[in-house]
Amino acid sequence: MGRVLLGVSGGIAAYKAAELARALVREEVEVDTILTPNAARFVTPLTFSSLTGRGCLVEQFTEGTSPDYRHLELPAGADLFLVAPATANLLGKLAVGIADNLLLTSLLAADSPILIAPAMNTRMWKNPIVRQNVETLKGQGYYFVEPVSGLLACGEVGAGKLAPVGEILNRALDLLNQSTELAGLKVLITAGATQEAIDPVRFISNPSTGKMGFALAEAARLRGATVALVAGPTSLIAPEGTRYSAVTSALEMLEAVERSYGDCHVFISAAAVSDLTPVNPSEEKLKKTGAETTIRFRPTPDILKLMGEKKGDRVHVGFALESQNLFANATEKLRRKHLDLIVANDLTVEGAGFAVDTNVATILGSDGTVEKYPKMSKRALAGHILDHVAALMKQRGALQDAFLDDDIE
Repeated sequence: MGRVLLGVSGGIAAYKAAELARALVREEVEVDTILTPNAARFVTPLTFSSLTGRGCLVEQFTEGTSPDYRHLELPAGADLFLVAPATANLLGKLAVGIADNLLLTSLLAADSPILIAPAMNTRMWKNPIVRQNVETLKGQGYYFVEPVSGLLACGEVGAGKLAPVGEILNRALDLLNQSTELAGLKVLITAGATQEAIDPVRFISNPSTGKMGFALAEAARLRGATVALVAGPTSLIAPEGTRYSAVTSALEMLEAVERSYGDCHVFISAAAVSDLTPVNPSEEKLKKTGAETTIRFRPTPDILKLMGEKKGDRVHVGFALESQNLFANATEKLRRKHLDLIVANDLTVEGAGFAVDTNVATILGSDGTVEKYPKMSKRALAGHILDHVAALMKQRGALQDAFLDDDIE
């Protein structure tokens, strides 16, 4: 995923930086930490070393006669420099180029994107000098996750509270994943469950939330692709910049897919499409009579197979969620539906399945390759899936062809 240099300055919110470090590690990010001397009074370097398995430094210099260039070595090779929390003191010094500790000297030596999450008393945050320092840094290209309103450590209520760890994490991952690797490609993704009506108020469906498909859409967008996302009923918010189509039934999903399929380069079917639909759904709500009721079903359209029959040189990716014979069933589906890749999940494994933020997967390729992945966030798995897609597109020369396609909007 990349390497983050995490800077922590001396405010009470420093303890939340430990949670942030752990969250980054869960996303397969390598995290090195720098504490200011004041930050080390709130939380120890050992805490961060234990959570990240990597170094945590405080002092600018070590004893010895050799020159110490750690302020140059630490930022080198970092994909992102993240400061959380950032105090008013740090913002002021950084805005005018003062470098009187290891964190500040490293910030001035950094050539990676820098993301800052301030935290302080609300009166300090509203102080015109602090506001001017923030605007100065924004003008220099620094990124910010601004503080939120809430109960502060001092007992006051107002803006100045460190933004939620999840929000800082998402912004950091956005910056880490941002690239032009898939620029020029159009990626069509399906997500979530479909609902097949029994009557106006009842339906059959499954527990899919759409999290995997939405993670793929966000990851593809951050890599520069043009993304069309077709999703069944879900509470998730479509990633910004995607062309979003909300559908309900399998038939509606097929129609939406067909509308976007013609000019796509990659089709990823992450939706959990219902296999059956009632033959004659009632136009009126069915009343409870106490008697047994029989409902007749017919198969829904097999979207992945139908698209596979006309895939041409497109890359197709499918999913197989199984409770037994995972590899045999996934391999058969890979062949039968003309897929290039299939992501196989075992429903019985902890951390996989529906309605969770993680997944445990094995990616099988039509060329016989098999790559297993341990439990990780769906966002992280989405990155691995797109790595496979990008490799296939490069093998075929499709990425270069996409750049030259005059029809790309």
